[in-house]
Amino acid sequence: MSALFEPFALRGVTVPNRVWMPPMCQYSAAPEGPDTGAPNDWHFAHYAARATGGTGLIIAEASAVSPEGRISPYDLGIWNDTQVEAFGRINRFLATQGTVPGIQLAHGGRKSSTDRPWKGGAPVGPEAHGWQPVAPSPLAFDERHPVPTELTVAQIKEVVGQFVDAARRALAAGFEVAEIHGAHGYLINEFLSPHSNHRTDAYGGSYENRTRFALEVVDAVREVWPDDKPLFFRISASDWLDDGGWTPDDTVRFATELHAHGIDLLDVSTGGNASGVRIPIGPGYQVPFAARVKAETPMPVAAVGLITEPEQAAKILDNGEADAVLLGRELLRDPSWARRAARALGAEVHVPDQYHRSV
Repeated sequence: MSALFEPFALRGVTVPNRVWMPPMCQYSAAPEGPDTGAPNDWHFAHYAARATGGTGLIIAEASAVSPEGRISPYDLGIWNDTQVEAFGRINRFLATQGTVPGIQLAHGGRKSSTDRPWKGGAPVGPEAHGWQPVAPSPLAFDERHPVPTELTVAQIKEVVGQFVDAARRALAAGFEVAEIHGAHGYLINEFLSPHSNHRTDAYGGSYENRTRFALEVVDAVREVWPDDKPLFFRISASDWLDDGGWTPDDTVRFATELHAHGIDLLDVSTGGNASGVRIPIGPGYQVPFAARVKAETPMPVAAVGLITEPEQAAKILDNGEADAVLLGRELLRDPSWARRAARALGAEVHVPDQYHRSV
């Protein structure tokens, strides 16, 4: 049997298989009112369908640690107790299916306050539930985005505290895995990369300074996240810039440091921090970045990037390129992908009693 359907244990949590769902924003939460940022019936149905389909780990979409940390006004958050209660309902159902619930703790930084993608995704102002974004430096993401407000050192410390509070709430909501979002051009990624971080204080300039904020968040969250529960970190392994950006070499170096700081798995993606770059997209195009981290560091890794077919996913694991695969768009297309892949590869996944006639 392929490793794709073998359990995977991290700390005190065992995921039943290596078919995992990455965070994918649904842009479907209320933008204002008492339920702002809280998951609703859409989110319940969305995640429940993938759980009944056999997915081993589901990481809920980027959930903002503060209202201003949302990518859009319609994103989920984990900054209040109403959100905790709503997430708890979903997580209790996922547990009945044997699926491990995870959450991505996030802050959108300079790419915050944008509209839903199907509405064009342009930045929005207060008249459309928007706000002024913040960032490590007053540098706009592109010509459409506003110049963000540069965070002061005191505000940086406040954001670290917001990640800690969000982690506590995630635990109360029943999540078994937490992931810190350090990828795709959002706040932590903005600090990491010299392309977006032009600070001259202790949080900018050298590699050590640019990684300081990320490590402060990791250390603070690890302090409150239980020892028996794994903590992931999502990273963009490359800005896809010829110079002046975050590089795969940086990622390998940082992976070793993250491991020493208590991160249990690196979720390896790429891009998102520099506009207008050319990315050679194709099947499995991001897998080599994960494979390099796995080969050169002690860090377990999950791979992403146009992984669509059972044989392709199995080969990635069986070749030792990753410890798990995260299927994004493919799980949107096929909520029961894990069950289909198990049939194709002669393996088994959990099937609800109500669906046994379909086996």
